[in-house]
Amino acid sequence: MSILNYYMKLATIPQLVANALCDRSCMSVHELPYSVYLHIPFCKIKCTYCAFNTYVNLDDLIEPFVRALINEIAIIGAGRPGHRVDTIYLGGGTPSVLMPEQLHRIISAIRKHFNVSPDAEISMESNPSDLDVAYMTAVRQVGINRLSIGMQSAHLPELDLFARRHDHPTVVRAVDAARRGGFDNLNLDLIYGIPNQTLEMWRESLNAMLSLTPEHISLYALGIEDGTPLKNWVETGKLPAPDDDLAADMYELASDMLDAAGYEQYEISNWAKPGHECRHNLQYWRNLPYPGLGPGAHGYAAGVRYHTILSPQRYIKALERIDTSLEFPRTPAVDHAVVVDRSAEIAETLMMGLRLTQEGISRETFRQRFGVDVLEHFPELAGRFAAHELVTVDEHMVRITRRGRLLSNMIFRELV
Repeated sequence: MSILNYYMKLATIPQLVANALCDRSCMSVHELPYSVYLHIPFCKIKCTYCAFNTYVNLDDLIEPFVRALINEIAIIGAGRPGHRVDTIYLGGGTPSVLMPEQLHRIISAIRKHFNVSPDAEISMESNPSDLDVAYMTAVRQVGINRLSIGMQSAHLPELDLFARRHDHPTVVRAVDAARRGGFDNLNLDLIYGIPNQTLEMWRESLNAMLSLTPEHISLYALGIEDGTPLKNWVETGKLPAPDDDLAADMYELASDMLDAAGYEQYEISNWAKPGHECRHNLQYWRNLPYPGLGPGAHGYAAGVRYHTILSPQRYIKALERIDTSLEFPRTPAVDHAVVVDRSAEIAETLMMGLRLTQEGISRETFRQRFGVDVLEHFPELAGRFAAHELVTVDEHMVRITRRGRLLSNMIFRELV
């Protein structure tokens, strides 16, 4: 979206949003530029912690899937022809299993059916084992300009526990290949709170990551998700359950180390060098529209939240032809859709906005969007949450505190 051109100014919501929302008869939030999410559901190995919609041993479906995705892009584009797109994000799954030629066709389809900004951020998630200089050079030439590499840990036993198909030297080579291929905007992911992980092991992973000087860093506490091998191992006693207190210590350590290294925390789980905040994810956290395409993708556009068919086979079948008869953003691949009412939009905007540690929630922008002050709607913010120093409140904005970040899930649960 066009406001994301000003994403470096994290202290305030960009003025364009305020202008767009101040008059509901003018441009609504759903008319602002889009961020497009593309779900690539294929993996070579399923990680033991993964509960995402991903599949292995389906290589023969990759090309039919690409054709189906291009049809879905054409269908959803027909509903908003020429609508501006400011960011594109290829997630998964493992998008780096796609060939550069396939990536080129997908990105070209979006450019054909939408008005992609000249300075659009185009991100791709990747596995370190897939990245060499030739591939990185070709991917960069396709137009992808931001790369997210799933490092996860610097310790081989932890990577083996997750069934990751790389070791740390592979990450080092992947970062070098990306740099030589022309990427100057890299994200590295790390996971903390791993069974048997010590604080010192976590410090070593952080130092190993910092030595690679990524522009952006994402840190995630390990979740024990239903249906995963990891949950089975914890439940049967093969692994200890994650230690929440230790995970909190790890989060605090990371916050200190990243701050000392010159990274700014702009979201509960994300840090960046100045000017390298993820523009696509800012769209989510500002609760602004993002069409989602691909099997199992979630989207939010035209006031509708929806998700698509999970099965790649059924997804491909549903998109064998271009059918534009459905009302935007619905396509033949949409499995469930719900119109978001005002109450839900307010709750979602609060929950997402509080994740932004620098920007927070602008009281004026919230008032312009919903016709009510955020403190009138959620008096607990200025009451007990502020009294317990979980949020700070002033005449302009509401922001979560460093202490509140550790209790953010509790805060969100109680508020909404």
